[in-house]
Amino acid sequence: METQNKGARTRLEIVRHAAPLFNQHGYEGTSLSDLMGATGLKKGGIYRHFSSKEELALDAFDYAWGHAVAGRLEGVREVADCLDRLKKMVDNFVEKRAGLVPGGCPLLNTAIDADDGNAALRSRAKIAMQWWTNRISGVVSEGIHKRQIDPHVNPRKLSQVMIGCLEGALMISRIQATDAPLQNAREHLHRYLEQNIRATGAKSKRVRAS
Repeated sequence: METQNKGARTRLEIVRHAAPLFNQHGYEGTSLSDLMGATGLKKGGIYRHFSSKEELALDAFDYAWGHAVAGRLEGVREVADCLDRLKKMVDNFVEKRAGLVPGGCPLLNTAIDADDGNAALRSRAKIAMQWWTNRISGVVSEGIHKRQIDPHVNPRKLSQVMIGCLEGALMISRIQATDAPLQNAREHLHRYLEQNIRATGAKSKRVRAS
């Protein structure tokens, strides 16, 4: 049992050190020598725990995406109003980037890197995108049920608009080396959600309460 636990800890350490490399340089841009340098292990030490570079890259993506998800959902459950939960998700996306694995959003990076390359990584990114879409859609559907969100809103379409706006702003921010596009995206989404997505009755109650 102790040997198994030690093996699991070593495997996790390898993933932890490998994740920033794959996230920053991509699958093809990360060499075995890079991995050996980051982990302090020889080739045999790495492949004792992983059958291939691809298996390690998949685990590294899961590790990086897990960190991203934890940041983006921080404090969301504690928000009672569903539309405010959506705004909290937007805020977390903009503000919690320091907690990501170095290299930025693993979903954006992997989707671009694997677009015409590694099929297994592309599939993993697709699953992550579906999860994120479903998570936002679920909040929207709950908000509709609670009459906090306009019943005419399509949950899936709204989730895609939010994700596209945020990921696009992140890409522009990285290219221009400024947070301004992300701040602009947050301001736009907050205003859009309040003016176009919040249910009419919920708007009235909000005005009276303020």
